[in-house]
Amino acid sequence: MLTLTENATAIVNEITTQPGLSDEAGLRITSTPTPEPAFEVTAAAQGEPGDQVVQQGGATIYLDESAAQLLDDKVLDAAVDQSGKVEFALGLQG
Repeated sequence: MLTLTENATAIVNEITTQPGLSDEAGLRITSTPTPEPAFEVTAAAQGEPGDQVVQQGGATIYLDESAAQLLDDKVLDAAVDQSGKVEFALGLQG
């Protein structure tokens, strides 16, 4: 199952605990069926039916079926660049 680094957990929590969002809010990762897997990360009020739910340190990630399979052995990391943009990166679980 996908795991999150401390940085990713903190950033996901910051994004999903904005005023007006529900307690179920999280990030949703979907995968497009292409030869090279591509992922889309969006804020979501809640998961969709069939999503795998990853909860770690108060952060919630929803994965569609394709993304869940592709990210099963991965670690999600995140950082904020100098302009304030969040960048996500994937690594293999150790």
